[in-house]
Amino acid sequence: MDRSASLPHSLLAPFVSTLVVGVDGGGSKTHVVVAGARGPDLSDIVGSPSAVRPGQISKSVDIIARLVAEALEAAGKSDQRPSALCVGVAGVGRDAEFAAFFTEMQDRDLADELVVLPDAVVALEDAFGDDAGILLIAGTGSVCYGRSPTGKMARCGGWGFFCGDEGGGAWIGRRALSVVTASSDGREPETALVGALLNSLTLSKVEELVAWGAGATVQQLAQVAPLVISVAATGDLRANSLLAMAAEELVLHVRTLARDLFVDERAALPVAFSGGLMHPGSYMRKLVEHRLRSSVPGATVRREPVVPVRGAIRVARRSAAGA
Repeated sequence: MDRSASLPHSLLAPFVSTLVVGVDGGGSKTHVVVAGARGPDLSDIVGSPSAVRPGQISKSVDIIARLVAEALEAAGKSDQRPSALCVGVAGVGRDAEFAAFFTEMQDRDLADELVVLPDAVVALEDAFGDDAGILLIAGTGSVCYGRSPTGKMARCGGWGFFCGDEGGGAWIGRRALSVVTASSDGREPETALVGALLNSLTLSKVEELVAWGAGATVQQLAQVAPLVISVAATGDLRANSLLAMAAEELVLHVRTLARDLFVDERAALPVAFSGGLMHPGSYMRKLVEHRLRSSVPGATVRREPVVPVRGAIRVARRSAAGA
């Protein structure tokens, strides 16, 4: 017999969780928000990156579990179990990684309901809700997600550092090393990137880049991108050429999905941006928007900022309501 059935509703109510948690796990940081199932945000914290890397799923799960606990503590709700947790995380766009990550997250038993989605999907949720549109994310890596007017979903890019992520921060950083070494050889023109990079990494000569690059993490390579952007802003031709190539790669993602989801790139379609390289007014965003006008003439850029963790909270609330 279910003894709770005989208890007054006033005694049952305190045991029903009114908390939801949203997570945006990327390659440069993890953003966690604790909120009421129908109320305001209660805590908002940012921690270490938790993007899923091959063979490192447990590390990602450990980071997210720790940050969820810290966010609950910051909200003064450590003693309460969330009714729903939505984790939007980079690197789970393929079936094998998704299944392994979901299983490990489920084993942690952090909430009554668990939803796992690629980070781009929760960002798409915040950008467009159920409406059609294309979202380009460019941060440490890059990926493009979209939804057609008929509801069809499609992805372009997001193949990870070793196979793709064209136009993302780590991609720019890796190519900046090649530009510097080629310039040092005389194979390419002189560039201010040489001195700027050596100074930033506290190295005395270009040859030392070999050892640094061999041991660099994806995040460390991505941290070179802001340096390239600052050098490009001074008018350095080689730095500008590299960023123009990155912008071309990012726009190619959008154009590919425009043809797949909206018939062709001339059709009217909304586009939104997210990720560390695409903040409003940023140098890379200006380059991408300029190239977008000619390459995807039907695009209308959404000006409001996209906050992926906000999309995760919305998904968590729907999950809690459905449960």
